[in-house]
Amino acid sequence: MNLHGTAVRERALALLRGGARNADVARALQVPRGTVGYWKHLDRAKRGECPGRRGPMCPRCDGRDLDEAAYAYLLGLYLGDGHIVRNRAMRVPSLSVTCAESWPGLIDDCARAMEAVLPDNTATRVRRQGCREVKITSRHLLCLFPQHGPGRKHERTIALEPWQQEIVDAHTWAFIRGLVHSDGCRITNWTEKTIGGRRKRYEYPRYFFTNASADIIGLFTAALDRVGVAWRAGNQSRLAQNVSVARKASVALMDRHVGPKH
Repeated sequence: MNLHGTAVRERALALLRGGARNADVARALQVPRGTVGYWKHLDRAKRGECPGRRGPMCPRCDGRDLDEAAYAYLLGLYLGDGHIVRNRAMRVPSLSVTCAESWPGLIDDCARAMEAVLPDNTATRVRRQGCREVKITSRHLLCLFPQHGPGRKHERTIALEPWQQEIVDAHTWAFIRGLVHSDGCRITNWTEKTIGGRRKRYEYPRYFFTNASADIIGLFTAALDRVGVAWRAGNQSRLAQNVSVARKASVALMDRHVGPKH
């Protein structure tokens, strides 16, 4: 069961509005009591029933404007190298995306996207060995990234909600860019051919995307199809699947809209 699925949440809210106790709802739907309490708080806040100062507004809960292009890019980063941490010690969830220090431009782009999606919050950059962990904290991360759940992404179903699919359809290149900047790369292959008795070296660029989740691979290839990029399945191991973009016209499209990490 997807503990954070829309249907489960709506069923919980219906029971809560009917007077059911948090503990009873949690037991009936097999959802943590803290999650039920959080849903109840958001629902009451949305209806203006919570006294005191209201916290930052959410595009999903409150209808605040969302920078959709930034969100599409951040969604791609999250599906590739991102994860949401939520435990008892941290009452507020945090989104973390790990970026190699050799790509300072990617670190900057990631932080900007986080702050564009959550303008009331500030992204931080935590130094790790050989990388930076770009993080942002918000109570609304679970609203914005319903793909969060127990276990690794490739061990559970990853599917976009209808509202997410609309954003991806409208900002497909931003979504592709986020995926490539997380779990993809641009490399230059080379080969040698003998022409007229002389050996000549030929170089040609190509893009790769590698992920262990068949669902995320499917989202990536569907996005490529939508913008007219030719691709083919590459080598597949027990741990991951690989997608290659090698045709000249398609590589040119990717260069124009994605480009290498920097």
